[in-house]
Amino acid sequence: MYKRQIENDYKKKQEEEKERERQRKIAQQRQQQQYNNNVNELQKYAYNLVINTYGWTENDFSALIKLWDKESKWNPNSHNSKSGAYGIPQALPASKMASEGSDYYTNGQTQIRWGLKYIKERYGSPANAWNHFLEKNWY
Repeated sequence: MYKRQIENDYKKKQEEEKERERQRKIAQQRQQQQYNNNVNELQKYAYNLVINTYGWTENDFSALIKLWDKESKWNPNSHNSKSGAYGIPQALPASKMASEGSDYYTNGQTQIRWGLKYIKERYGSPANAWNHFLEKNWY
C-alpha cells in the first residue's frame, strides 16, 4: 500500500511537471505572437513613411526590412552591448533619437522616424544604406 502511494505521488508530480511545461510553452508562444504582431505593426508604420512620406520605392522598403532585421530584428529594446547602439535603427548614442520624441527609448515609431531621417540624410535611401551595410557590415 505504501509503495502504491509513492507510485501515485510520483505520477502526480510527473503530470504536474508536464502541465507546467505545457503552460510555459503556451506562454512562450503567446509572447512570440505578441512580438510578431508588434513587428508587423512597426513595419506597416515604416512602410507608410517610406512610400508616402519619403516617396521611396518598394525596393527601398525591402532594403529597410533587411537592414533593420540584421540590426535589431525590429526590436525597439535591442541593445548592442559592444557598441552601445540602441533600438530598431541602432542609434549611437540612443539619445540622438530624442529629436523625434522624448519616448525614443521605448517607442518603436519614434525610433523608425529617427532612423528614416538618418538614412535619408546619410545615404539618400534605404537601398543605399543596405548596400553600404553589405560592404561594411554597418551603416
